Amino acid sequence: MKLSRSLLVSLVFVAIALAAVLWLYPSLPPQVPVHWNLQGAPDGYRSRPWGAAMPVLIMAGLSFLLWLLPGISPRGFELSSFSSVYALLMLAVQAALLVILLAGLVASAGYAVSMWKVTSLSLGALLMVLGNFMGKLRKNFFIGIRTPWTLSSDAVWERTHRAGGWMFVATGALVMLAVAFGGPRWLTFALVLLMAAACVLYSLLVYRHIERR
Repeated sequence: MKLSRSLLVSLVFVAIALAAVLWLYPSLPPQVPVHWNLQGAPDGYRSRPWGAAMPVLIMAGLSFLLWLLPGISPRGFELSSFSSVYALLMLAVQAALLVILLAGLVASAGYAVSMWKVTSLSLGALLMVLGNFMGKLRKNFFIGIRTPWTLSSDAVWERTHRAGGWMFVATGALVMLAVAFGGPRWLTFALVLLMAAACVLYSLLVYRHIERR
């Protein structure tokens, strides 16, 4: 996917967010929930203008990053060698956030929406998409498993991202299964934290193995 085409898709996401805000704005309360706790109850609020504007601003910010990051990557860490994968993963992140943000607006407007389920399912799906393309990422400062050891070695980067891709896919599947079978809500966060720790530890172990060899 060319960057110009992906930027167009990204701007469509911004337009969808704007259309949803214009449609739901009259139904929003004076204080719009912008954060929900593990029990699914809102615990953070913004005034209606700012609460309604947040989805549009976040989508616009992600579109700006999609355009900006390739141009500011340092020499030796360019995104151009995997620009199609970079664009696809950035759009996947934007799409997942769009679903979560719009669900929050719909819930704030008085419709019955389980924010925990929407967030967990979106996160699980996103992890699976990221995992499927993780092995195609090349060393860079903006996207991927960026630890001191992956950034110091091409070999460590490649091996960590091949293994990390499987970890991401497995974690995403487990998160979605946990939601489908009514698992405890803390399990999603536990699985993601465990995956993150495993990726970091694996990169260290691979680095030490390569250095000794």
